[in-house]
Amino acid sequence: MEQRSWDRYYPRPQLRRDSFFPLNQGWTLNGRPIRTPWPPQAPLAAWRGTVGDVLRYKTAFALPAGFLPQGRRAWLHFGAVDQVAEVIVNGVPLARHEGGYLPFSVDITDVLRPGENRLEVKAVDTLSHDYPYGKQNKRPHGMWYTPVSGIWQPVWLEAVPERGSVTALRLTPDLTGVTIQADTAGEDYAVTVPLENGHILTAAGKGPLRLDIPEPHLWTPEDPYLYTMTVATSTDKVESYFALRTVDTRELNGRPRLCLNGKPVFLHGVLDQGYFEDGLFLPRDPEEYERDVLRMKELGFNTLRKHIKIEPEAFYHACDRLGMLVIQDMVNSGEYDYIRDTVIPTFVSKKRNDLGRGGGMLRKSFFERHCLETIAHLYSHPCIVGWTIFNEGWGQYDSDRIYRLLKPADPTRFLMSTSGWFAQKESDVQSEHVYFHSRVLEGNRPGKFLLLSECGGFSRRVEGHVTLKRKNYGYGEQSQSKEELMERIQGLYGDMVLPSIPNGLCGCIYTQLSDVEGETNGLYTYDRQVRKVPAEAMLAIAADVNQALLQAAGSG
Repeated sequence: MEQRSWDRYYPRPQLRRDSFFPLNQGWTLNGRPIRTPWPPQAPLAAWRGTVGDVLRYKTAFALPAGFLPQGRRAWLHFGAVDQVAEVIVNGVPLARHEGGYLPFSVDITDVLRPGENRLEVKAVDTLSHDYPYGKQNKRPHGMWYTPVSGIWQPVWLEAVPERGSVTALRLTPDLTGVTIQADTAGEDYAVTVPLENGHILTAAGKGPLRLDIPEPHLWTPEDPYLYTMTVATSTDKVESYFALRTVDTRELNGRPRLCLNGKPVFLHGVLDQGYFEDGLFLPRDPEEYERDVLRMKELGFNTLRKHIKIEPEAFYHACDRLGMLVIQDMVNSGEYDYIRDTVIPTFVSKKRNDLGRGGGMLRKSFFERHCLETIAHLYSHPCIVGWTIFNEGWGQYDSDRIYRLLKPADPTRFLMSTSGWFAQKESDVQSEHVYFHSRVLEGNRPGKFLLLSECGGFSRRVEGHVTLKRKNYGYGEQSQSKEELMERIQGLYGDMVLPSIPNGLCGCIYTQLSDVEGETNGLYTYDRQVRKVPAEAMLAIAADVNQALLQAAGSG
């Protein structure tokens, strides 16, 4: 049932063709059956064996009748394979891809045979820290989780015109229209956008095309309006969508304030690790992303900080449709040291020079390329309002230089160089992490808006919904009831968040959406079966935060 659910979901919602053939069934891993697209460590994969460094996947497929007409090429797509993947079709090696979080594709047309075709994927995952690895750890404990290996997102085939195909879209909105850049290898293309009043806008040509929208309907968390769009060449047609919205920082009442569509916005959010009890990196079905978004909106939140993980586009599509703002973290590589990166900045000093740190050139060059590819991959999703480069010093090096490298790739969103501590000079954000106590915050970095990008993390263990029975990880003394946990959250907002808003605070990210393995500090249990806090009290906090922002920004 779950495999069929992923089979029905088109993995690339902002560049959708009629051609789609899923390849999520019939796989073996190291000679044993496995249910993909889940990683072998996940219960949903139903794989029996020890996950080693080398994973050999095999399956066979026959193309449906009429799938590949004359003048079309067969492209094989992988959502993500961790960490290094080699793709072999009918015994012919065709591609090698490094890095476990971004999609890749390969043209397999020239090696296809009539009837059955054999597909093999050799994945090597040593959990090398030269590659982005996020929170994966071979010895899961505390805030480090079970690693994932090999294929962990859908695999699918698509028939694409051999010339004039639309291979990428870059959509840049503002408050009056959108600029469309389609990659068509130099071919002319035409854009069609139906409007609410029944009229249709069109534009055609090469290079960037501009569409001005009469009576623009802006996108907000309260009203996440999406415009649909068709992009066509003489041989190809894809469906897409966009939204009209802007993100910038403005001086209001003497303080830098983050603004959405020119109006101050408070990023009232939670940390979202993107882990699921049964599927680890991938939920049981794509609709689970929508359910997570709605769970948080029902508590009054408008923001998810996607923490050190890149999701399938199903997640961002849900946030686009439902009106959830997203701060997207880059995935860390390099080494972590508990004393250097956690204890000292939490209790002693948050200052450290990051020049010359970060390990070898291989790791650094791959991290920087991966950041640029992440921005290019997710650029057109309106839900994303900002990017995070480094979190709490994990693998941090040369953050000023990397800010200058990444900012031109997306000047339309904020770029947070360092989340938590070890701030250097270049960043759009003054970021603070505060655990174990509350304190009133002060915005004191000119031109940078103040964001409490992590806090809270209060633990409440719900018996019958705990994954690791003997482990319990959170911040501060464990709450024994829903009421006790809610009292602590109310104290956090009352003592720290609300008093800091007049001082320039523009957002607060509470840790976290759900429990994860041994962490019991979620607003929901790991299985998403129990909400640990009353919705009414959480909604009252959201109302207080919004009122405080309006008063502080001079709009209330």
